[in-house]
Amino acid sequence: MTRQQRSRSPSPAPSTLGPASSSASSIRSLSSSRRLLRHRSRNISPESQQRTRNISFVAALLSALCAGSITIFSLYAPTFQTKLHYSQYRINGLASAASIAMYIPVPLLGYLCDRIGPAPLSLLAAVFFSAGYAGAAACFHFGGQSLSQAQGVYPFMAASFVAIGVGTCSMYMSAVATCAKNFGRGKHRGLALAVPIAAFGLSGMWMSQVGDHLFSWSLKESGEREVDVVRFFIFLSVLLLVVGTLGAGGLKIVDEEEIIEEAVEELERSGLLTAGGSAFLTPGRLENGGYGAIERTNPLEEDMEGAGILDPRRKDAEEEEEQEEVRLKKQWVLNAETRRFLTDHTMWCFALGFFFMIGPGEAFINNMGTVIKTLYPSPDSMGSVGEKETSAATHVSIVGITSTVVRLLTGTLTDWLAPSPQARHIQIMSASSELNTRKKFSVSRVAFLLFFAVVLSAGLAGLAAGFAQSHGDRFWIISGLVGAGYGAVFSLTPIIITVIWGVENFATNWGIVAMFPALGATMWGLVYSAVYQDAAKRQQMVGGKEEEGDNLCYGVECYAGAFWAMAVSVWVACGLVLFAWKGRGGWSARGILV
Repeated sequence: MTRQQRSRSPSPAPSTLGPASSSASSIRSLSSSRRLLRHRSRNISPESQQRTRNISFVAALLSALCAGSITIFSLYAPTFQTKLHYSQYRINGLASAASIAMYIPVPLLGYLCDRIGPAPLSLLAAVFFSAGYAGAAACFHFGGQSLSQAQGVYPFMAASFVAIGVGTCSMYMSAVATCAKNFGRGKHRGLALAVPIAAFGLSGMWMSQVGDHLFSWSLKESGEREVDVVRFFIFLSVLLLVVGTLGAGGLKIVDEEEIIEEAVEELERSGLLTAGGSAFLTPGRLENGGYGAIERTNPLEEDMEGAGILDPRRKDAEEEEEQEEVRLKKQWVLNAETRRFLTDHTMWCFALGFFFMIGPGEAFINNMGTVIKTLYPSPDSMGSVGEKETSAATHVSIVGITSTVVRLLTGTLTDWLAPSPQARHIQIMSASSELNTRKKFSVSRVAFLLFFAVVLSAGLAGLAAGFAQSHGDRFWIISGLVGAGYGAVFSLTPIIITVIWGVENFATNWGIVAMFPALGATMWGLVYSAVYQDAAKRQQMVGGKEEEGDNLCYGVECYAGAFWAMAVSVWVACGLVLFAWKGRGGWSARGILV
């Protein structure tokens, strides 16, 4: 049989029920040789690839260190009460608008990030951040002139926080996805993800200190510091525009084609190919371009290519053909893994657990400033203890520090102690015996997650029990426990996703799960607002001040009911995650190492 006849002869499709067929083996062989040829032709050296990885890592860290500006909402939330006379409902409305915009678009942005790369998302973040903070500064400036104007600009203020939320989501996703794909190989995948996630938590700490020390002044009456919201928002607008633009130029995925090639091989070896997938991988499918067209039909052309004198037009056509092949293969792999992810019942239990864990943590962080105010008697109360109030900026920093330390700690410890698959692709029961490695002593990542969820619930329950009431000096324990639990949950969840479902489709998978906390943060923000406003109304009626409308509340009754409910929510979440791990058809029963 001639070479031309061999290239045109049909081959059977790889089996969907067992090992890959001989055609699949030839596909892998051809793909590997093509990949080698492509790298050789483009003169991509390992040193150049490592340099690109390092630049991308620095750009990702810078993006993550600036992406968490929304986490300092509680720093200036009290100023919205005093200057714009917004009720707790309206303040939580702004926080909820940002949270919803930060989480709801994540699946779409993750889908785009996996398919077009992280750089466009960083540029999108620059635009939304800049517009959002500039708009919020203008709204605060005009709204502070009169009560009627403050109420009138509220819709525009909410729209500005929606833009800030989208910017946060875009910048965070671009940074984390870059690190996950560039450094997600082998046993250090936990640390690779923990570093940018920890940097995101650290962003709240340094931004709160900048706002408190460089963009604030002391009030003459009480000596407390109040943030100059307009100047601070303008600063954030300019800063994030610059960082997002730098990220658009620096964030790159190295060897993404190789990641996709390995994913195809893993799906073939695991017998996970569907009928559509098999058709795609059949060499005859792309007879006019793709796999079936890569073999030479003229021996003279092979000799000319070996001598380096191949017709440039032929070379250009082959490069275009290769790019189309890579695009189609990538699209197929990512779509197949997305379907696998969505049809896995354990994913839904895990996502609901994340919903019930993160929502209370988000609500605490967003409302920490007003909670601190309730710990002390009202200014005109005869029961004043004369204690200097602790500041919201201090506890935003405590949350940021504990969150950062715990994120790095859990990423490192799980790399050392947790069992890990050797591959970085989706784990399938039929392949677990040959791909996974077990340590003599190991602690599952899920065990770490459940432990820190209990730590989070302890902080919420301690606050609800009145541990810090009239003792503001104790509040650091509450903020430290919540910060540690919140940081660990937010770090371990994406790590677990990469371990079970792989890195090539990470942005899409993480985006689907990360969408759930938006509803949780909104729900618990509304619950806290209802409890707070109801207690404030009762106190005003008792004091005969119901017409003054200062919307302020003092005492444990302002928050106890809401935070008890949040603690119970975290306990429910632990049950859901435990079921996904050890329940019927769970990860443990399927032989999946996590």
